[in-house]
Amino acid sequence: MGLVSVERKAGTAVITYANPPLGTMTAQGSNEILAAFEACVADDAVRVVVLTGGLPGIFIRHYDVGELSVMSDAIQDAPPPAAEATPPRPGGAFGAFVDLLASAPKPMIAAINGLCMGGGFEIALACDLRIAALDAAAIGLPETRAGIFPGGGGTQRLPRVIGEAKALEMILLGKVVTGEKAAEIGLVHEAVADPLARALEIAADLETRGKDGLAYAKRLTRAALDRPLAEGLADERRSFVEILKTASAREGLRAARPPAAIQDL
Repeated sequence: MGLVSVERKAGTAVITYANPPLGTMTAQGSNEILAAFEACVADDAVRVVVLTGGLPGIFIRHYDVGELSVMSDAIQDAPPPAAEATPPRPGGAFGAFVDLLASAPKPMIAAINGLCMGGGFEIALACDLRIAALDAAAIGLPETRAGIFPGGGGTQRLPRVIGEAKALEMILLGKVVTGEKAAEIGLVHEAVADPLARALEIAADLETRGKDGLAYAKRLTRAALDRPLAEGLADERRSFVEILKTASAREGLRAARPPAAIQDL
């Protein structure tokens, strides 16, 4: 039995990760969730993807420490690679999955139903929206407690979410917070009693919006902090002309022509 399941709810795909009893991410889990996610991205009928955990009180606990320990020993003992050898992709399937979450042209929502630490939280950070359970016991990046640091995007994405000072505090101290506290400091967008139900509610709303507009909006917003303002503005203006050519934009604009609809924007 695999670690990943996919369920369709209208235009939303719910990807559930469950690795009992601890809910840790593994190499097998990384390969399975990457494959499931790539299939969802390639499926035009899927408009939104929701990620959640399949164990009570656990989203994804963290990456399996035993596997990381074995990897550490293997790297130490391995001979240096030949000069002409092509190096493997950094992060393997896990890194590819996290990067694709951030770059895919569809909204990604993390329904954080419980423990969400280390690699699990790096997955959530790569999502566009994060909805946490109020009673989630621990959310954060505790890697320094084990002598390492966040290696799945945490050091780069967390400062963009909560600022450099707070990110340094959390990463250096290996600090974790509850779901309620995560919402207070901006780690997640909302903390609710049922994060999956709320994520599906948001996804249903997003399904009604033009897919091209959402894709452009995500790409431009994601790139905003990584380039000069003038470059971003120029791209935005070029992209705005391009979006006006799409069928989904023409349909949305026609529907919004009545004054009452415009006032509701």
